[in-house]
Amino acid sequence: MLYNFDKPVSRRNTNSMKWDVGEQELPMWVADMDFKTAPEIQEAIRERAAHGVFGYSVVPDEWHQAYMGWWKRRHSFSIEKDWLIFCTGVVPAISSMVRKLTTAGENVLVQTPVYNIFFNSILNNGRNIVENPLKYDGNTYQMDFADLERKLSDPQTTLMILCNPHNPVGRIWSREELGQVGELCRKHHVTVISDEIHCDLTSPGREYVPFASVSENCRNNCITCIAPTKAFNLAGMQTAAVAVPNPVLRHKVWRGLNTDEVAEPNSFAVEAAIAAFTKGEAWLDALRGYIQENRRFTEDFLEKEIPQIKAVSSQATYLVWLDCREMQGCATEFTQYLRERTGLYLSAGRQYGESGSSFIRMNIACPRGRLEDGLMRLAKGSSAYEEWTLSMC
Repeated sequence: MLYNFDKPVSRRNTNSMKWDVGEQELPMWVADMDFKTAPEIQEAIRERAAHGVFGYSVVPDEWHQAYMGWWKRRHSFSIEKDWLIFCTGVVPAISSMVRKLTTAGENVLVQTPVYNIFFNSILNNGRNIVENPLKYDGNTYQMDFADLERKLSDPQTTLMILCNPHNPVGRIWSREELGQVGELCRKHHVTVISDEIHCDLTSPGREYVPFASVSENCRNNCITCIAPTKAFNLAGMQTAAVAVPNPVLRHKVWRGLNTDEVAEPNSFAVEAAIAAFTKGEAWLDALRGYIQENRRFTEDFLEKEIPQIKAVSSQATYLVWLDCREMQGCATEFTQYLRERTGLYLSAGRQYGESGSSFIRMNIACPRGRLEDGLMRLAKGSSAYEEWTLSMC
């Protein structure tokens, strides 16, 4: 194997948010990976660090070309240079756009269960959350378009945050689904922010559809958030971009990002992104294959050892959305029990919206041995928890 993803990397005592836990705890919650980034990116960062001067940085043309080339090669979508604006992260960009494109008291629509930090970006800025719950059939999720139109038609709803591919349920939305979203948002004058940060983490052989590529309606009414951070494990580098085809909308976004001071790179952000998008393809393809095998391993383990917990069918991300509806007890309480009794730290589904209350999110982007440890803890904890729950009846 050219890249050894089986080799464990200790992240303790590195000021890691994920690994700032007890000695016996195993964190499989927040969405960053336990793998070193691509060697080519490490080398680019070392070269920049060796220079020794870390003053103010600018965004060079190579950065634009790296994004444009990657989306053309990997996703068959032509991004124009003028569309791209550097930002320090997708979440800062979303929060900035909520402030710039809506006013206090207006509604921002999200499709739950969804990435919980969206809620913070909305509520912390004095806007209202409107949920368009996804429909779950026991295997996968679909959009509820009737409910979506009812909520978009409210004049107070002025912004929609789309998650494409979707975190945490792992759906890659089809071109037809995205087209319908675009048409409804155009009809009801609702701007779309499309968070596409997980787009490079699709299962091998699967491709995502950029929202802006679907139609003129979609392209002219959206801001797309993109970054190398999820796919290449660079979240701490604070490097991302927004792509805004509509020049009027782009000016507003640019003004918001600059007003909020989230549009300037640190000394490593540009080099890391350029290296990822120009030299990281082989590493990423190997990673995707490894994550797919981790997903199969997880699904097989659950089926054999914990049949009351089911992995929801997924096409993207390195997150497994665990359906706990067949378990005794409460999924939120179960996650607390797991951490206290086994040290396994997972994310309670309720934080992604009330429709996620019977689910748990598990991050499987780790070496196989660590994943097996986590699954064994899950099996042990689920058995003990159900016994404890029945004893309390």
